[in-house]
Amino acid sequence: MSLDSLFYPKSIAVIGASPNIGGGKLPYYQILKMIGFKGNLYPVNPKYTNIGGAKTYASIDDLPEGIDFAIVGTPAERSLDVIKAAVRREIKFVHFFTSGFGEEGNHELERLLVEEARKGGTRIVGPNCIGIHSPGAAVSFDYTLKIDVPGDVSFLGQSGGATSNFVRMATSRKIALNKVVSYGNQIDVSAEEYLEYFAGDKNVRLIAAYIEDIKNPRAFLATLREATRSKPVVILKGGMTQQGAKAAASHTGALASNHKIWASAVRQHGGILVDTFEQLLDVAMFCSGKRVLQGPRMGFLGAGGGAAVSFTDLAVMAGLSLPELNPKTRELIGQRIRSMNTSTVNPVDLGAYGFDFTIMAHTIAALNQDENIDAIVPYFSIDYITTVQQDQIETGPGEIEKIIEEVTKPIIPILSKFTEDDVDMEKVRISIFSAFRKAGLPVYSTIQDAVYAITKYIDWIVSLENAENP
Repeated sequence: MSLDSLFYPKSIAVIGASPNIGGGKLPYYQILKMIGFKGNLYPVNPKYTNIGGAKTYASIDDLPEGIDFAIVGTPAERSLDVIKAAVRREIKFVHFFTSGFGEEGNHELERLLVEEARKGGTRIVGPNCIGIHSPGAAVSFDYTLKIDVPGDVSFLGQSGGATSNFVRMATSRKIALNKVVSYGNQIDVSAEEYLEYFAGDKNVRLIAAYIEDIKNPRAFLATLREATRSKPVVILKGGMTQQGAKAAASHTGALASNHKIWASAVRQHGGILVDTFEQLLDVAMFCSGKRVLQGPRMGFLGAGGGAAVSFTDLAVMAGLSLPELNPKTRELIGQRIRSMNTSTVNPVDLGAYGFDFTIMAHTIAALNQDENIDAIVPYFSIDYITTVQQDQIETGPGEIEKIIEEVTKPIIPILSKFTEDDVDMEKVRISIFSAFRKAGLPVYSTIQDAVYAITKYIDWIVSLENAENP
């Protein structure tokens, strides 16, 4: 069955809808109303005749035919009755937000739910998860989110909390999302089915995932291999240690696996493994950038030798290179700066000129024409820009934006800030960050974050080449 009716439902029933917000339940009915779901929305609860002026249905059997998606917030002990009724009404997908299933040892109930669902055409999402976020359908689990035009990044997360955190962090980093699912215990629709669906969507450029366990490793790895032939798949594994695996078991009923074997298998099948949630977002942002990276040769530019040395060390240790610039490039860079306390070799040290956005833009353009460079990494210091170049806080990012369309190589800005207790400086950082992200550039707070994301992407390119030429 296609997952289209799950991510683009035309009608949704909320089982257990209530006019009361709180009590440990997500108010899905109110969320869908608030964010502007355009389809038919049916609240179901025998306790009420209407919610917010809308007719409330006493039971699932009272619903009209042709419901695409049902969200269930009733207790686990009623779930079997719910799924039987959903099958009778031929509801295509049922999402159980409720917990109290396999993660608490109630595996027999999960088995019975799947058995009943398979008597009809109903599929189960979860249980024990927060469901889907689909900007294209104006469906979400979070009423604080602004539903924008769908982006090109999709996410599957076994944990509801991790999924919610990913969506919020991605939104704050201006990473436009296409489709997201929190899938919990995955008793029916599995991780590999979501992965296959996202991989087959031409509008999705990158897939990110938080995974605690895989029910069918062979099927998952085969799907991963196929998916990574066309787009990066970045995975954070929950339960990497013995104690972490124990925590995952109590969380989603996940079964422990040998992490070394898992990690090796994922890499062999083209997946990109990361160790932290922040790295997951860093790589996702990089892979959704405006330009595609073609190789490991970096051109670095900034103000001051310390940052240049740090970037060089970290880049070289990670397998990147900073090749010598050709004479024409160095001559172009030198046209706008004096030779005192500056250097036109790679890394380029612009000295105090590196606080001037117009000279940074000129230097980026110069590096772009150098055939020895694959990507350009400009280093901006918010601390010094707000101190000595305040006149460019508003206009400076525009100087970079002007040359972006002319530049053919990836631009990967590092937007550093070392002062941690200045609200005004943080506002400047957010403003410049937003401008660069709007222009389609991946932007990082530290040198190490940028280097990490770059090398992970290159690892994926190498894995593709190895797969094609074993």
